[in-house]
Amino acid sequence: MKDRLTELGYAAGWRVVRALPEGLARTLFTTAADRAYRANGRGTQRLRANLRQVAGPDMPDTLVRDGLRSYARYWMEAFRLTSRTRQQHLDGFFMEPDSYRTLKKLVEERTGVVLALPHVANWDAAAAWVTAHEWQMITVAERLKPESVYKQFLAYREAIGMRVLPLTGGDRPPLDVLGEHLQQGWVVPLLADRDLTRAGVEVEFFGGRTRMPAGPAILAIRTGAPLFAVDMWYSANRVEARLRPITPPADGPLDERVKRTTQQVADAFAEGIAEHPQDWHMLQKLWL
Repeated sequence: MKDRLTELGYAAGWRVVRALPEGLARTLFTTAADRAYRANGRGTQRLRANLRQVAGPDMPDTLVRDGLRSYARYWMEAFRLTSRTRQQHLDGFFMEPDSYRTLKKLVEERTGVVLALPHVANWDAAAAWVTAHEWQMITVAERLKPESVYKQFLAYREAIGMRVLPLTGGDRPPLDVLGEHLQQGWVVPLLADRDLTRAGVEVEFFGGRTRMPAGPAILAIRTGAPLFAVDMWYSANRVEARLRPITPPADGPLDERVKRTTQQVADAFAEGIAEHPQDWHMLQKLWL
């Protein structure tokens, strides 16, 4: 029964929220975020603890409220994203000029690119912006439960124009498939601030220890594809972004190179998140 209700809830979100006027949808989701802040449930408490690790013990609690509002904005936009036009995808996302020129040049040269992203702002809007440029993109998604919800998210992201591989249960290891597409010049974005396999690389992050996925580092080292960490944040009317280049070590044992590269990614994430902590949507346990 719980799985069925979850499935119906997401299905209703995609149908109903997409049909609402944007202003009304934004008001409803902001109101829901403020209600969650006052209720102070488990997710809110976890977000507070995570943001305190970022901002320190003197963190104003309004940062938690703003974080919940940002998270609600993500869901409001996600439910409406497939109804937007190509031009709206382009207008709703802005990449700083130097970063944009770098990415555009690599894509035009058919050089595969690995983009490591934390859970910030709206990563689906970033994907829609990439595909609106008619750049080929492939990524990996967690196999959510129930399966019907995973299929809804799969259909949603494929409707945006991306190809999606399951993290587990696919015909081939996802890193092998991603590596082949990198060699064909595809863009490969990967959410990389939370380890879903319990086999990630241990890194230092905001003064604590956590694990992050090794995938971006492994792909960059295996294929020689350029690797960037992505900063994203919300402005009033759009998502904004920039790229931070990551340089994997050229020498040494593979596991050590992967570890050092993943630490570079963690350091780049930390710099970006520290600038816009309210847009980091981390409501799960992260630090060891």
